[in-house]
Amino acid sequence: MKLQTLSLSSATATAFIVLSFLMTASALPVPQLTLAPRAHDASSNSTNWSGYAVTGASGSVSDAKGSWVVPAIQGTCPGTNQYSSFWVGIDGFNSGTVEQTGTDSDCQNGVPTYYAWYEFYPHPSFLINGLTIHPGDHMTAEANFNGRSFVVTIRDTTTGISFSTSAKVHSAQRSSAEWIAEAPSSSGGILPLANFGTVLFSSCTATISGTTGTIGSFGAAVQQITMVTSSGTVKAQPSALSGSGDSFSVTWKSSGP
Repeated sequence: MKLQTLSLSSATATAFIVLSFLMTASALPVPQLTLAPRAHDASSNSTNWSGYAVTGASGSVSDAKGSWVVPAIQGTCPGTNQYSSFWVGIDGFNSGTVEQTGTDSDCQNGVPTYYAWYEFYPHPSFLINGLTIHPGDHMTAEANFNGRSFVVTIRDTTTGISFSTSAKVHSAQRSSAEWIAEAPSSSGGILPLANFGTVLFSSCTATISGTTGTIGSFGAAVQQITMVTSSGTVKAQPSALSGSGDSFSVTWKSSGP
């Protein structure tokens, strides 16, 4: 899903998708949902992302990895649908594509709903039917560029089931790696953020210009992102990085949008 800014600009991107599956699993489009590039102002605040990014020169980012625990919806689902997405990916911080995979913790029709998905934005996101997601599941994910195409892999380490697929995304800049909690979008704009409580990301690493390191090892290239409404109310707040530089949490504050 693309990071959206407070001052939106039009971006076009062309992608040619070739899918290949690591395991036997069906994937269907996620109805009406889009995980989009960062929407932001001149700061690192965003109306749809919260978490961390590491930026680099165009063509420098080749890998992003990370883990998280699927957060449970807090309290009772409201009458209106709300959504929250958690993912690892490449691009979207300051470019028009995103290559990503992750999970959702949503309120749909008054019921907590959990699932895994992948997306090569601007193409639609796809539901991974072969992964049955439960709150508390430990997930690991990776987005990798192998010199020809992007490969996204997600594994539920609680169940031991993995899914992988690849795509050629010709307009991808490969200029950022991300570990994000997102309020996804629909044709009407950014959707309300479901109350996920707190999500913990760990073991987060990137490979940039051939160097692999934790988020914190990249120094001035590290971007901390707070999700806010268009009026500046905080929707989701990231913590500081851990001492090891590879872990952080994101805490829900309000639904927005």
